[in-house]
Amino acid sequence: MDKAEPEGIDDIPKKTSIGSKHKTVPKDTPENSTNITERSSTRSSADKHLEPAIPDIMKGRKALRQGYTTGTCASAAAKAAIIGLSTGQIPENVSVTLPAGRIVELPVELTASTINDDSATAVVIKDAGDDPDCTNGAWMTATVTWTYDQSPTKLLAGPGIGTVTMEGLGIPVGEPAITPIPKRMILSSLEEVTPRPVMVTFTVPGGDTMAKETTNERLGIIGGISILGTTGIVKPFSTAAYRASILRQIDVASARGFNELVLCIGSRSEKAAMKIFSGYDPVLFVEVGDFTGAALKQAVRRNIQKVSLVAMMGKITKLAAGTMMTHFHKSNVNTTLLYDIAMTTHSLPEIVKAATDTSTARHFYEVCIAHNYLPPLQATCELARQECLKFIDNAFEMHVHMVDFDSGELVATDHT
Repeated sequence: MDKAEPEGIDDIPKKTSIGSKHKTVPKDTPENSTNITERSSTRSSADKHLEPAIPDIMKGRKALRQGYTTGTCASAAAKAAIIGLSTGQIPENVSVTLPAGRIVELPVELTASTINDDSATAVVIKDAGDDPDCTNGAWMTATVTWTYDQSPTKLLAGPGIGTVTMEGLGIPVGEPAITPIPKRMILSSLEEVTPRPVMVTFTVPGGDTMAKETTNERLGIIGGISILGTTGIVKPFSTAAYRASILRQIDVASARGFNELVLCIGSRSEKAAMKIFSGYDPVLFVEVGDFTGAALKQAVRRNIQKVSLVAMMGKITKLAAGTMMTHFHKSNVNTTLLYDIAMTTHSLPEIVKAATDTSTARHFYEVCIAHNYLPPLQATCELARQECLKFIDNAFEMHVHMVDFDSGELVATDHT
């Protein structure tokens, strides 16, 4: 999906209750983690909610080249096609007005554009700039035909363009996966040429394969990619787009009547979560990345009643410190917190030492595992649970599950 789409269409999970399939976790003692309520932190509350930085691989590049969304490309292709149908000649370039009023000009791939007696087809090749967008290079194709009744202009999904099959996306079921702003852009582009109603069929060769790299299928978008873009511009490595796609995933789960979610920090933890909560509908699993706080707030807005969070030691430690934005550039592991946990859970000297030996929580985790002593890990889960609940004012039931870095097996959980 386009990275610049705050209304982005992505993925999400069947309503069941968390049953007895969890791996048994050793119980903690009463004097352990539940009593850890005070700890030191060098980070301000404002720091805890900062957006993550761009990836290291992009550092040093002064100007990342922006690109165009599928919505902009679809508008351009449709406009080029209607010009061809109206004048008998498809233009080499076509201008499109973006939502903010800026006018941009896109080239038309004339080698693949055609005009017939009652239809015209134009192709605009998507350029996503420096963004690693799976739809980069897609041949956005629009075929325009005249309509001979009083019906308004229709936008249809051809091969490679997804069709909506579930509620919750703001698009009627059965309609093409075209979000509202691109739809307005397309209709406006057509009306700039002629007020006469037409039928526009969008296709993208290989779009069904591209869609496999998105979460479309999980959200019930079948058959291909979506036509997206609230600004019309693809901003490289846009964190806003990823955050927005997470919120939309939660919207879809809620619209389907589910009141429970499984939030996963990354792809590995999501894979582990699907084993822990086997039998759940895939729409319930939301990969939140570093946007745990945003996901929790959206769950509150959608009246979710229960959330299970699955992650590894590093991210859980940051959550335990009250950091809801867990990107490694914006938050460091609080070794003082780990030391407090180790002391409060009466850990071995080796575990206490490991708390401050390194800046990574993984080392602390591995020492706990090596000594087969899980109370510190359970305590960390409990503290993370408490901080998440504090963040959303105890709006719903919450549980935190820690999985192993390598095997993905369940290692610890809060003990409530």
